[in-house]
Amino acid sequence: MNLTARQRQYLRAEAHHLKPVVLLGQHGLTEAVLLEIEQALEIHELIKVRVPGVERDEKRQIIDAITDETKATLVQTVGHIAVLFRPRASYSDFNLPKPGKPGQQ
Repeated sequence: MNLTARQRQYLRAEAHHLKPVVLLGQHGLTEAVLLEIEQALEIHELIKVRVPGVERDEKRQIIDAITDETKATLVQTVGHIAVLFRPRASYSDFNLPKPGKPGQQ
């Protein structure tokens, strides 16, 4: 899913108050962690994932693997936190701004 700048801004604002729901541990990205992320995305749609203790390049590879496996969209990364979004197939709790020129809805 491609997000516009306005949609990313909206989702960043919505995610600001959220706490990370999934923390990668010493074993890194495992099948169990991916399953937990899948379940969290299905329930919440917008989540934070903490990827501590790894270098920047490795962190980017882990986040890319998560987005590829879960079909989620990376909204932003701040430090060791990644914000992911995947709307539900049936309905979404988020009313994303429509793509278009500023001032149009």
